[in-house]
Amino acid sequence: MKTLLGLTIVLAIAPIAQAADVEAGKAKAATVCAACHGAAGVSVSDTIPNLAAQRAGYLEAQLKALKEGTRKNPIMNAIAAQLSAEDMANVAAYFASQPGAATSAKSSLLPNIAKSAVTFPEGYQGTFTKYHTINFPATRQVRYYYANKAAVAAAKAGKPLPDGSVLFAEVYAAKLGADSKPVTGADGFYVADKLLFYTAMARGAGWGKDIPEMLRNGDWNYAVFTTDKKHRPGVNQAECLACHKPLDNVSYTFTLKQLARAK
Repeated sequence: MKTLLGLTIVLAIAPIAQAADVEAGKAKAATVCAACHGAAGVSVSDTIPNLAAQRAGYLEAQLKALKEGTRKNPIMNAIAAQLSAEDMANVAAYFASQPGAATSAKSSLLPNIAKSAVTFPEGYQGTFTKYHTINFPATRQVRYYYANKAAVAAAKAGKPLPDGSVLFAEVYAAKLGADSKPVTGADGFYVADKLLFYTAMARGAGWGKDIPEMLRNGDWNYAVFTTDKKHRPGVNQAECLACHKPLDNVSYTFTLKQLARAK
């Protein structure tokens, strides 16, 4: 009887697991996840995995690992960090309930994220300040960073970068030596060979108003330009927004310290 009574007491006080709320998961997914993974878990790009019909337990475990940082992905680490345990369970249950990759439903938010208000800064070589250079060994690239006067002035004054700020980068393939390794110059940076593309981030009044809060970087927008100065097709701004999202205390900018030291 004591054993039975003890068991009864344990059952009475044990927390009862709440069933995941699929509808709440659907609403949360539509807010942010759909920008990359599609409204029904069928991704918007061949480089982004489908989530539809995956096991809920697996999806929830991956989100937890991304939130805790034990699984590394700069974009998803930033997104998962903003999800509660309940959010993760609900989102996982929603995507698990979807029928798989037979459909291609897309979020109504996608047009707002895919578009960018950033235009190519013609004549930047004569008006912008070159303030930083970075080697990218994994891709054998070197990037040169430029900023316009508004961004440089604010950074030097220790102020947040204001509307009208533009940060711009030239992306080059590194020159390769006989050993197929990048050639390094006397300054320690790779020797630039072929221009591959340009990247840019710029801020304008109201530019972030149509972007979901979990992705919004204030009023910053991002862009990738081809060598003929056109927007590169197929760029999903959500990836840039998610990557820069944790940098709200430094104007969403990875190179603010270098910008403040610009000459």
